[in-house]
Amino acid sequence: MTVPDSVSDEALMGLAAGGNEEAFVEIYRRRRASLYRFALHMAGSEALADDITQEVFLALLNKRNGFDPARGTLPAYLIGIARKLLRRHFERHPAQRSLNEVASNGFSMTPEPLIERHDPHTQLSSAEAIATVRHAILTLPPRYREAVVLCDLEEMEYEEAAAAADCAVGTIRSRLHRARALLARKLGPPGPALAYLKTKRCLV
Repeated sequence: MTVPDSVSDEALMGLAAGGNEEAFVEIYRRRRASLYRFALHMAGSEALADDITQEVFLALLNKRNGFDPARGTLPAYLIGIARKLLRRHFERHPAQRSLNEVASNGFSMTPEPLIERHDPHTQLSSAEAIATVRHAILTLPPRYREAVVLCDLEEMEYEEAAAAADCAVGTIRSRLHRARALLARKLGPPGPALAYLKTKRCLV
């Protein structure tokens, strides 16, 4: 049975908690991409982002009754799980907090939908802008990086971002303001990278 797109996340979670496999598959289909983006921007590693994403859904599968819609949205709940998993990973592997992997691979992965195919120069400029923004985001302190990923890249409302980050709305606003200021400084004078950050929200 195919689950209609009109079914809400909350309803899907209720069905999944009752053992409905199609509902769980639909949750995975809807939420995997944004969860992966969050993990990628926070960790700087495709492999780790993929592992974290899979672990989140395994945790959701094993604890289907853990989601409470009164406490926030499903995306915020899933990102909250991802944050804990990432924190645990870096506590076990502190050396991986460095940007060595970023420097070694240069963020060569280029999202096809965000590239203009007609002009090779535009292609190159877009790819370079994405790489520059990604690197700048990764150099932010985690709390600021998290704020800009949630609010600017994933376009969450302040309340939803605050729930995902487990902090007050005022705190997420303050962190986002500081993160944007730091990014503007890192990206330098207005140019392709800064413009890309403002206009292309999901850089994956």
